[in-house]
Order: sequence, then structure tokens, then C-alpha cells
Amino acid sequence: MADKPLKDLSFEDALKELEDIVARLERGDAPLEESITIYQRGAALKAHCDAKLKDAQMKVEKIVLDGKGSAGTEPFDA
Repeated sequence: MADKPLKDLSFEDALKELEDIVARLERGDAPLEESITIYQRGAALKAHCDAKLKDAQMKVEKIVLDGKGSAGTEPFDA
């Protein structure tokens, strides 16, 4: 999956790949140059996941129903 462009990854796929990278880096079983390369991919995956979450947050803020069934917006509070 590391060859797949970020824009084509779902949040879940990107998160799974990021978790795999973190586990590999924590094990320390990759040579230095490869560690740098996968670290860079991990940083890009993190940014991609952050953007996906922000997009989802904005959608939630746009689609809020009040008690009367009227649509409105409210800030998202995690």
C-alpha cells in the first residue's frame, strides 16, 4: 500500500499504514536510509489523516439538527 498515492487512501487505510510504519520504526529493524524514507511516508500519512479528520469535523459542524428538526450549525466539540 505504500505505493498508493495519499489522495487515494481512505482514513482507515492511511491510519493502518501509519500504524505499521510506527511499529516497524519502533522495532528498529529497518536500515537507516529506509527508516528515513518510511518516516517521511509516515509524516505524510499523519498529515493526510489530520486533513481527513478536519474534513469530517467540518461536515459534522454543517449537519446539526436542533430539537425541532431544523438544520443548523454548531461547532464540533470532541
